[in-house]
Amino acid sequence: MSDKPAPKESTDKQALLDLDRSIGNFSFPERHKYDAGYGLSEQTIDYICDVKNEPDWIREFRKKALQVFESKPLPTHWATKEIEKIDFDAIRYYLSDGERPKRSWDDVPDDVKRTFERLGVPEQERQFLAGVEAQYDSESAYSNIKEELKSQGVIFVNSTEGLKEYPEIFKPWFGKVIPTGDNKFSALNSAVFSGGSFIYVPKGLKLKHPLQAYFRINSENFGQFERTLIIADEGAELMYMEGCTAPQFETSTLHSAVVELVALKGAKIQYVTVQNWSSNVFNMVTKRGIAMEDAEIRWIDCNIGSGLTMKYPGVVLKGKRARGEVISIAIANTGQHQDTGAKMIHAADDTTSNVVSKSISIGSGRSSYRGQVVIPRGLKGCKNNTECDALLLAADSRTDTYPAITVRGDKNVVQHEASVSQVSEDMLFYMEQRGIPKAAAMSLAVNGFINDLVQEFPMEYSVELRRLIDLEMEDSIG
Repeated sequence: MSDKPAPKESTDKQALLDLDRSIGNFSFPERHKYDAGYGLSEQTIDYICDVKNEPDWIREFRKKALQVFESKPLPTHWATKEIEKIDFDAIRYYLSDGERPKRSWDDVPDDVKRTFERLGVPEQERQFLAGVEAQYDSESAYSNIKEELKSQGVIFVNSTEGLKEYPEIFKPWFGKVIPTGDNKFSALNSAVFSGGSFIYVPKGLKLKHPLQAYFRINSENFGQFERTLIIADEGAELMYMEGCTAPQFETSTLHSAVVELVALKGAKIQYVTVQNWSSNVFNMVTKRGIAMEDAEIRWIDCNIGSGLTMKYPGVVLKGKRARGEVISIAIANTGQHQDTGAKMIHAADDTTSNVVSKSISIGSGRSSYRGQVVIPRGLKGCKNNTECDALLLAADSRTDTYPAITVRGDKNVVQHEASVSQVSEDMLFYMEQRGIPKAAAMSLAVNGFINDLVQEFPMEYSVELRRLIDLEMEDSIG
């Protein structure tokens, strides 16, 4: 719990999805009815299952996952050794007020409502969203979808409701895209997951407006472990957007999510993420989708904030002519390491994957790209394009690229390009001589560097991304 009083409410209308990190740096006193305490054991899992009144198969699933988590080492062979700083015994794994998610903002508890109002969520819902899920610590505080979509068979609920109320749809795919044993953090999530979204879009239905989830950490020494499963039936299309914030605490906070996407024949899923975690957060996320015949999955990712982010969205291209794409932007300031990338697994003929990654390192910040592209023997007509471009803004800035490309066939096309550049001192001098302050000049250079990718984000996000870059440049110049 923060010792600082919450800032006074602003009378100005907040811009949509305001990404100024200071906007998220507040917290309210804890008022949790259920607290699983510190550390992780079978008793922790029993406590979570009892509070959530879960079926026996979920309890068994969680306990098997705990065994996997305890048996697996930290993935230092793939990732940075900074993850060794995580103290799993100092984390609280479940905090909840015990309330069911509200369907009206008026019914949400006042402090929670004020939190999401200050972050602009209700305004976003009114202006351009088809549905919203707002999670506060371990559980969803608000969940709503427009009646028109509900009547057409669209399901948009939190994961707890999904596994209880729609087991015939939820259970066949749950844990199938990302198995429990995929890595240590997917096992951890499988053991203690709570919250997240479950979405099902029926055959042939194309959603005109996005669905959005917002994840908020309010409590100190807390771990947030949402689990999201999205299923687009044959020919269906949807865009899902998520935003994340947390206050700055002296102690570490852990965020370890699992996201599974299923795009059936001819379906299209776009998954847009803008994370804005504070620098005390370890952000360890596993995201993967399966694209069937003629299906398409696009991950559009912006990674800002957190002390360490490790996230590599992936697509398994399982059906012929399936398409997968990862578009990502990472901004690493002093004291931050953005370790991000993509995984593309081709598993059928004539499949196509595209990865475009741009990173910006400010001060002594570090950005890393880790990618994996696999085309097995016997496939033909597969294509992959990977582009990794990095921009360094200071002498102490660092960037690394670790691509792993495996092609065993001889009738496929793969290309990889990587570049590292610095902002030209001559260009900055030229702009300063014409009255442009150095911070503004740096912002212009950075915005030019990522302009083509920013256009991939929804308008409401792209405007705020540019604004955030301006703020980052002001901070870096001092």
